[in-house]
This record gives sequence, C-alpha cells and structure tokens, in this order.
Amino acid sequence: MTPRFDPVIHAPNRLQICAMLAPMDEVEFAVVRDGLGVSDSVLSKQVRQLEEAGYVAVSKATVDTRQRTWLSLTKSGRAAFTAHMAELKRIAALAGA
Repeated sequence: MTPRFDPVIHAPNRLQICAMLAPMDEVEFAVVRDGLGVSDSVLSKQVRQLEEAGYVAVSKATVDTRQRTWLSLTKSGRAAFTAHMAELKRIAALAGA
C-alpha cells in the first residue's frame, strides 16, 4: 500500500463515512446518517460521490416489510481509504503530531 492522498475521500463527511464502514462488512444507511448527524439528502449526496468513484456499494433489502439501505466499502474503496489514512499519518508525522 502506497500512501496516497485521495480528494474524493478527504471531504469531511466522506472521510467519516469511510471510517465508519472500514471495520464492518456493511452498515445500514440510517446508522451512518445518525453517526454523522446529517440528513438523508446530505448522506445520499456523499454516498453517491463515493459510489461513482467505485469506493462504496449500496444494496437494498426488505426487512420486516420496510425497505432498508446498506452501505459497504468495495475492495478498491478499502484500498483507497487505507492509502489515504497512511498519507494523512505521514503528513501528520511531518508536523510532529
């Protein structure tokens, strides 16, 4: 893994989305929304950008007669997030943080 700054991931909400998804196989949309403290529309916009970059997969399923949306990092999303975090750590080390 080569450290690489990724402007798609770096936006604060998208960085937090990736961080929430990284340790899990998938996370329900509502859990991510509530964790970020944003509206459905704000989260949808951020997820769409990550999905268009190939970093997040969106799946839908019916649970107890209600439609649920699940988010997960793709293989390339995990690789990009890992590389981005490594680059942030490298940059922080330059500042002595």
